[in-house]
Amino acid sequence: MAQNFSLNDQLFNPTTVGQLGQHFEEAGVFASAPFVKDVLSQMGPLALKERINLIAAVLATYLPDDFPSACDAILTALPPPLDPSLSDDDFGHFIYAPLGVYVETHGLEAHLQLSLDMLTAITQRFSMEFSIRAFLNRWPDETLARMQDEWLGHDNYHVRRLVSEGTRPKLPWGQAIGLTPAQTLPLLDQLHADPTRFVTRSVANHLNDITKIEPEVVIDRLSAWQTAGTQDGKELAWMRKHALRGLIKAGHPGAMAHLGYDHNVNVNLTDFAITPDTVARGDAADIHMTITPAKDAPLIVDYVIDFMKANGALAPKVFKLKVVNA
Repeated sequence: MAQNFSLNDQLFNPTTVGQLGQHFEEAGVFASAPFVKDVLSQMGPLALKERINLIAAVLATYLPDDFPSACDAILTALPPPLDPSLSDDDFGHFIYAPLGVYVETHGLEAHLQLSLDMLTAITQRFSMEFSIRAFLNRWPDETLARMQDEWLGHDNYHVRRLVSEGTRPKLPWGQAIGLTPAQTLPLLDQLHADPTRFVTRSVANHLNDITKIEPEVVIDRLSAWQTAGTQDGKELAWMRKHALRGLIKAGHPGAMAHLGYDHNVNVNLTDFAITPDTVARGDAADIHMTITPAKDAPLIVDYVIDFMKANGALAPKVFKLKVVNA
């Protein structure tokens, strides 16, 4: 990564803010230049989330005062949806995240269904996985009902993915939600056979989150999906590995058995060496060993490096060395 690289500036800058403003100007909602000027005059020192909140707050001063009229203005200004012919790696652009924050902060209490309509539309331009969590906390039953009744079967895979990603127990950067695996797993049961990798990756990541809470529940669910046979075998095999990656790093016996590995296989380690003995930051080291299993068996070979934290404590991190099939 280049020195002094700023993700904040890459995502939110005069060009991207101008792009958002231009959408509204072309829709006849408000002039772009004053909006951009107001945002940029305050954005400089702010971090990523703060920039999103700032743009949403400034946007509110340019939109109609009443929420339904403001939603009409946003819908008029939205760019075309993301390419529906793709199936992965099309997350959208962060510049549309403030639209979700506006809906979250202005529609949460008095305009639930209209707000969910708006998130349905906006998530087809940029994932609303962060904003939907406020609704899951305030209106869990109603929001889950919308997911179940409409979003699970939606034609647009970004909307289907929002069900899985928005309900993840440990979504990075997302506010905590009070849902339990018993509430979200029935949704994943219907999403795990999705034809798009963008959705199935989200399902696997969701399961990986649950492994940190109820690992055996995840293993049982994956076994049930294997038995059901509704997902392509190769895709489900990828999902299983991705969902259990945390447990595999931890050497969880049940997860290893589910993927076909013997947790207690006997191996003989010889010729182990790390050269050189001392490695400076940025240098490379060679790790050499010979591993001989007592019987033909697939192996997962990981290694652990202890990193020293600022307080002097050691924090182990597991790295993948080699996967050997029998």
